[in-house]
Amino acid sequence: MAGARICLGQIGAAHGVHGEVRLHSFTAEPAAIARYGPLETEDGRVFKIETLRPAKHAFVAKLSGIDDRNAAERLANIKLYVPRERLPQPAEPDEFYHADLIGLRAFDRAGRECGTVVAVHNFGAGDLIELQPPEGAQTELLPFDAATVPEVNVRGGTIVINPSSLAAERGEAEPSRSSVRKGPLTRTAAGSRRPRSTLPRKGRQV
Repeated sequence: MAGARICLGQIGAAHGVHGEVRLHSFTAEPAAIARYGPLETEDGRVFKIETLRPAKHAFVAKLSGIDDRNAAERLANIKLYVPRERLPQPAEPDEFYHADLIGLRAFDRAGRECGTVVAVHNFGAGDLIELQPPEGAQTELLPFDAATVPEVNVRGGTIVINPSSLAAERGEAEPSRSSVRKGPLTRTAAGSRRPRSTLPRKGRQV
């Protein structure tokens, strides 16, 4: 998707007094975050990773232009992105970047429009897509597996959904609707019917 960005990491707390920060990597190989070139913040700042070394549950990184603890502390919780086009295409046909799924229009098998994908979540039990119905009603959560989402056409901007599969499992007439707490995403997950992995905030080593 032109203009899309992928979040490759997030800055944590300051480390020491010389401007280093703790850095949480979301790439397939964690150390590969340093190989994608300059990283961008949401507000347009650009940082290069000058040094990177492993630490417990994260890395310690030295970012360009950050030379003291005060500057490092101001970066806490900031996410770091790269343009989508800088990353390789997913290696498997059932792997997708979250950024490529968001914005896709959903249709049922009869061709009726069901909404737009507005987010992808994983709360520990598998990937879920959050669907905003066209009439603006409360969003729905659907499993991102091959039974519920049998077709994904990123290039065409659409997915085909089969919400009846979820309703049948739960004995409901239609999928449940839910307000969603925005939470952290895990790196990968698989659907219950056959593997369908998403690559949220994630790149692959080049």
